[in-house]
Amino acid sequence: MKKTIVILAALFLVSACNQGQSPESVKLKTEEDKTFYAMGFMLGSNLQRLNLNDKELSALYKGLVSSAKGVKPEIELQVYQPKIQTMFKSRMEKVAKNEKASGSKFIEDYLKKNKNAKKTASGLVYEVLKEGKGASPKATDTVEVHYHGTLTNGDVFDSSVDRGKTISFPLNRVIKGWTEGLQLMKTGGKIKLVIPPELGYGDNGAPPKIPGGATLMFEVELFSINKDAKKKK
Repeated sequence: MKKTIVILAALFLVSACNQGQSPESVKLKTEEDKTFYAMGFMLGSNLQRLNLNDKELSALYKGLVSSAKGVKPEIELQVYQPKIQTMFKSRMEKVAKNEKASGSKFIEDYLKKNKNAKKTASGLVYEVLKEGKGASPKATDTVEVHYHGTLTNGDVFDSSVDRGKTISFPLNRVIKGWTEGLQLMKTGGKIKLVIPPELGYGDNGAPPKIPGGATLMFEVELFSINKDAKKKK
């Protein structure tokens, strides 16, 4: 609920700066204009999870502008305040449900098209792209990797490859799909992981880039393994 209030408060500021103009007519001429636009765009992107139509967006904007101008509300706000959280929850559950159904179909098709792909008991799908050598990491080890993460539609949500810098982290500090999947690798190897939401970010997702219920795809290359320091003692 607090996050919802933060989003609406930020949009309130943007609307106040519009001074009655429609959003489309606002020209980003000054650095202040651009700063407010960036604020609204980044925080407003969380509303993507609600799949708002034009009428709903107009109602939202009307309320923001009325509040910014000190106009008396057309409804009893106390009645509708608790309904905001209920609506958010309902919309997000619907989005997550649709995402999970789409992801399940994607995994089913992926396994049919990629004969080398395998599915574990947990639901993780993996395909070895390049065999490595030596030992595999344990969950308590720290690994150095390159990765490229996309949604099933191909949208990139995170990529160390694009940033041009490898990353190291304890394997038991990441999503379950990574913890399990990387233990199937050996140093120098490369793997593709298709991770269902239960092994990823679940129904909540990781907004704004990862919607609730999303199935994730990663290509991961393992460069090195730093064994758990406790085991060395």
